Amino acid sequence: MKIAIPRERRAQETRVAASPDTVKKLIGLGCEVAVEKGAGAEAAYTDAAYKEAGATLAKDAAAACKGAGVVLKVRGPEAGELAALPSGAVLIAMLDPYRAGDELKAIAEAGLTAFAMELLPRITRAQSMDVLSSQANLAGYKAVLDAANEYGRVYPMLMTAAGRINPAQVLVMGVGVAGLQAIATARRLGAVVQATDVRPAAKEQVESLGAKFIAVEDEEFREAETAAGYAKEMSDDYKQKQAALIAETLPRMDVVITTAAIPGRPAPKLISAAMVKSMKPGSVIVDLAVETGGNCELVEAGKVVTRHGVTIVGHLNVPGRLAADASMLYANNVFNFLSLLYDQESQALAIDWEDEIVTGTLVTRDGAIVHPALAPASEPPSEPPSEPPSEPGAEAEAETTETGPEEAGSDD
Repeated sequence: MKIAIPRERRAQETRVAASPDTVKKLIGLGCEVAVEKGAGAEAAYTDAAYKEAGATLAKDAAAACKGAGVVLKVRGPEAGELAALPSGAVLIAMLDPYRAGDELKAIAEAGLTAFAMELLPRITRAQSMDVLSSQANLAGYKAVLDAANEYGRVYPMLMTAAGRINPAQVLVMGVGVAGLQAIATARRLGAVVQATDVRPAAKEQVESLGAKFIAVEDEEFREAETAAGYAKEMSDDYKQKQAALIAETLPRMDVVITTAAIPGRPAPKLISAAMVKSMKPGSVIVDLAVETGGNCELVEAGKVVTRHGVTIVGHLNVPGRLAADASMLYANNVFNFLSLLYDQESQALAIDWEDEIVTGTLVTRDGAIVHPALAPASEPPSEPPSEPPSEPGAEAEAETTETGPEEAGSDD
């Protein structure tokens, strides 16, 4: 069976779907692998490295995909890319299914059997395939460094002969995978960290990382989590109380990192223009939800702007800003997923269409969109099957019992 790795063509996408190591593993399974020339260049993977791993180098996407049974990508193909993908092939990628719209329809019409890696059920068996966690982990880390780059002061407390520098005060809003890593990274750099989330379980995770947990801890808060680890929708009254607490907290913060994103819906607005105006001059907000509208009212997608003396960072594709590590982790996730679909003895695909991982991620088959949450005229599920959103006052994006603070870097 031939596996194709085309170069990513979407703007600002620096990652690649296979590393030389995973190419070597795929060949070890008996597969033929074709990599488009330059596919890994922005992730520091050279054509020579792929060739040494046993891949065939293809001059373009059409050559790489010709005769392929499986196509591995980071992002879903745009309309101009579909012509290169053979009808009947299996496509594995992050398809942004809730927002893909006509792109998803075009994938179905192209005859591709497509799996959206974002839709993996959050079960123990799927942990090694969880692209949302692997990429969010890096995003949380990079968000702290991006904030440090814009913040005109240092994070740790420094005692010098010329005087004492007080530590930076950091607030992390949303204690999911990205939030936990942001907490751990800011703590390692010496900041004093606070964090907020609506899930009671988040309090223990935050405190285990040495940060202070802040939330309106009333009776509704104590009942805010489902048995599956998701946050329930909070009442308007609770949201108002939580917003008041955040409004009171923000003027004391030097750095704020927001991580709230809800699959299929716009990102919730957690920081209003008035709240930004109340913050200290020179403080920084890094908004990791900018691609779905942002948590901060004043964020601008793809830009770093200053409003009321506050720097607001809205970088797109934050994991792609760490392309080498992001690609390595993503490639491992995809390899583990593909291994589930592949029978080494027959050296062919042997997909169990009843497997909950398969049914949870399958979005197109036989020319149609087949995922129940994505079929025409359907609404996104109230509890998304993928990375749940993390935010103060709405459904949380964050940790289930499967992923704890240790995985986010609790060694500080």
